[in-house]
Amino acid sequence: MDMNEKNFLRDVLGGYMVDLGDRDKRVTVVNADLMGTCRNRTFVEKYPERSFNVGIAEQNMVSFAAGLATEGLISYAFSMAPFIAMRACEQCRTDVAYGNRNVRLVSTYAGVSGGISGATHWAIEDVAIMGAMANMAVLEPCDPNQAKQMLDYSIEHQGPMYFRSSVEPVPTIYDANYKFEFGKASIPVDGDDGAFIVSGITVKYAIEAAEVIKEKYGKNIRVVDMHTVKPLDKEAVIDAAKTGKVVVAQDHSIVGGLGQLVAMTLIEAGICPKFLNVGVPDEFLAMAHAPYLYHKFGYDTEGLVNNMMKLIEE
Repeated sequence: MDMNEKNFLRDVLGGYMVDLGDRDKRVTVVNADLMGTCRNRTFVEKYPERSFNVGIAEQNMVSFAAGLATEGLISYAFSMAPFIAMRACEQCRTDVAYGNRNVRLVSTYAGVSGGISGATHWAIEDVAIMGAMANMAVLEPCDPNQAKQMLDYSIEHQGPMYFRSSVEPVPTIYDANYKFEFGKASIPVDGDDGAFIVSGITVKYAIEAAEVIKEKYGKNIRVVDMHTVKPLDKEAVIDAAKTGKVVVAQDHSIVGGLGQLVAMTLIEAGICPKFLNVGVPDEFLAMAHAPYLYHKFGYDTEGLVNNMMKLIEE
């Protein structure tokens, strides 16, 4: 993994829609005047008859996408994560999830990746909101190959899906042999001295943290890429807990995110490893660039090393 390599998942998710459109005539794209931000302009240019711009009206966008799905199409609605999850929350629940429609809600600006745009453009509550909706799958890709395979799978999936992606760059983590499995975590790094359970942008930091810990402290730390946040891979969580030390990190509030889902799984299974839930604190914070915030909250490489070593050394 070359940490200097820079891929932008919104480029991948938006651009790959042309491939899906070529493959399946049911694929349609709906956007709220954010073709540039969400990078789906190429689909719009190639398939204008299957593209719909509802203007800056995310609630209408989601309801419109639900209507297309009701008619047998597979609709992909693109916008920023806070606008889909919060501004259009009722429409996501009532028009999409309640009817179990084949709508794919594809969001960018997940977590605090919006940086200096501030709290209005951060999505640190979206996993809690969308995950609480029955029928709604929640996915968070970490690299280009995984993101493309998620979209490939989305054609066959029955029911609504919510994709969240960062605007921060990511390296290529998985090679061409990688196989995405819905609801089954990936293990890019194996180990039995502890485990990081992570998703999205935090996967790259966890891999690098595992490398630092191995080189500096001689410990082999597992990295569990929980790309499908809902439904959660409970078997992977329970197996990771056998290491005795679990650090969960997600670019999301510590309330209602991956950490709480993992903790609930462990408690229900009667397992109690040393455990840390790392994410955005339960408070409103001043705007800053995303890498600074990742460091401040303890889920960049240095932060994850420190958090895991706390569990190992205590």
